[in-house]
Amino acid sequence: MKDLEPKLNTARGNINHIHLMGIGGVAMGALAAGLKQKGFTITGSDRPLYPPMSDFLAEKGISVAQGYDPANLEPRPDLVIVGNVIRKENPEAQALAGMNIPYLSLPQAVSDFFIRDRVSLVAAGTHGKTTTTALLAETLEACGQKTGFMVGGIMARTGRNFVEGEGGFFVTEGDEYDTAFFDKRPKFVHYRPGIGILSSCEFDHADIYQDFAAVKKAFDQFASLIPAKGALISWADSPEVMTRAARAKCKVWSYGLSPRSDWRLASLEPNGNGGADMVVITPQDRELEVMSPLAGEHNALNALAVIAALSAAGLPLGQISKGLSKFGGVKRRQEVRGKAKGVMVVDDFAHHPTAVRETVKAVKQFGLPGWPPAAGRLVAVFEPRTNTSKQNIFQKEYAGAFDQADLVFLREPPDTESLAPEKRFSSEILAQSLRDKGIQANAFAHTEELLTALLKELKPGDLCLIMSNGGFDNIHNKLLNGLGQNSQPMPVS
Repeated sequence: MKDLEPKLNTARGNINHIHLMGIGGVAMGALAAGLKQKGFTITGSDRPLYPPMSDFLAEKGISVAQGYDPANLEPRPDLVIVGNVIRKENPEAQALAGMNIPYLSLPQAVSDFFIRDRVSLVAAGTHGKTTTTALLAETLEACGQKTGFMVGGIMARTGRNFVEGEGGFFVTEGDEYDTAFFDKRPKFVHYRPGIGILSSCEFDHADIYQDFAAVKKAFDQFASLIPAKGALISWADSPEVMTRAARAKCKVWSYGLSPRSDWRLASLEPNGNGGADMVVITPQDRELEVMSPLAGEHNALNALAVIAALSAAGLPLGQISKGLSKFGGVKRRQEVRGKAKGVMVVDDFAHHPTAVRETVKAVKQFGLPGWPPAAGRLVAVFEPRTNTSKQNIFQKEYAGAFDQADLVFLREPPDTESLAPEKRFSSEILAQSLRDKGIQANAFAHTEELLTALLKELKPGDLCLIMSNGGFDNIHNKLLNGLGQNSQPMPVS
């Protein structure tokens, strides 16, 4: 099996045609759109795609070859960008190894083509990266900055996830997942952060990191990347985050609920429309009132991190506060997919037990636009789909993630054949754990069985919160169609 030639890992020569292997990932699709906007000819390949990325690429006029094949490298591209979904044995990767074509990873391409010498704002952490990155980007734009950005999700209001920008800032999601099969370092090592946010540090990505110590080492590296003239914004309420922040050689600004925080969330109240009214205490002991359009304490903390980061970047607090209030959200993050027969259907990307717990709690306590918590039941639907959640690593932790739900529907994890039975996560065991706590819960082997039971149970006033990091067999549309032909898509507020 051939290796890629390290000397070819560069963007050299006259480049016109760029081919992206694994183009259907959110970040890869964003990069493809950005490169096309710069005038390059773009081709790509991937497995069959599902919305929203299939729609996104089609709207950008980018055709995608379904399946990986050496023929996809004809006509011969000038540069190939290799997504981290690609493995060494991939037939296209093996063809690339024998063709003497320059290649880059996704983060290398972002750095070389877009970040360049701009101030790089990077949002990192186990949770909240996508929302925080989007908050940074949209707030900067609202403040009049023509910023560039790459977000690991699609902005709900504008349908964008990548803009080259013209100003002095570039905002990037600092993913800790590995760069590519030929570079096992975290993606964020390539983004040259000038101002970084570290929002959390927990174990995840069991397919990449052997243990929590390896995760902590990666975030140690992130903190140490920021130059002395830069700034690190770190979550004060997490000892693990603050231990990582101690490795930084730059100025560290803490944020959180702790009285020791430089930027402190003093109060948080639901505003009756799915968002929150915040009172923030600045490092100068100034009281700042902020309206966040997002539900939940975790999102308020994300907003607080953005305030601290943009203040460190030199923006005035009044502009930052006003810009935050205009944030339109990100698809698949508390996204209202539609409403039928009085039932609201909501999509969320939550998959780690902490993210599931905080999402369920936020929706139950704060509601969403058009659904105040008093309207009816919160029905949580969860599919454990990630490489980590399909294992029983967090079997006990998930039992504490649904306490705020009125009713829980669970799908057994798909595609677990490669895992030893004793290592597999069990949704039935989780359902029993929840029933033992007095929470009505049921587990189903397949999506169709779950959907049938769900349709029988839902009633007007319910909010159905569907959580998965995958397509979940298109359950959202199937549910809306099953509830009735009079289902209505909900406008983005």
